[in-house]
Amino acid sequence: MKLLKLNDFLALENPSPTESFRPEIITNKDKAFNLGGMLGILAPKTSVPYHYHEKRESVIIVISGKGIEIIDGKEFTIKKGDILFIPAGEKHRTINNSEEDLRYIEFFTNPPLNKDFVPID
Repeated sequence: MKLLKLNDFLALENPSPTESFRPEIITNKDKAFNLGGMLGILAPKTSVPYHYHEKRESVIIVISGKGIEIIDGKEFTIKKGDILFIPAGEKHRTINNSEEDLRYIEFFTNPPLNKDFVPID
């Protein structure tokens, strides 16, 4: 078992405050072989590139801030408390268009984190 504390993620400092920071929080070192997890801290005016995953399914939980999620070309406002499910093959991008950090926790199938990332130009 691994106990994750929301307040720890909210208090964590971004080592590069003008860039995104996305550390893994659940890996195979935790005996998780079919599930991964990461904390996303998107600095103001930063984003995750538009992409999709061939096999990965993700659940994203917004824990602070607000921004925009683009899913298959449609724009959705996201904010603290929102939970998104992104199935495999769905094109998506997270954008922090605010003046504060956008923080989220993402749990995903088929780890590791960067194995199934297909960028879209």
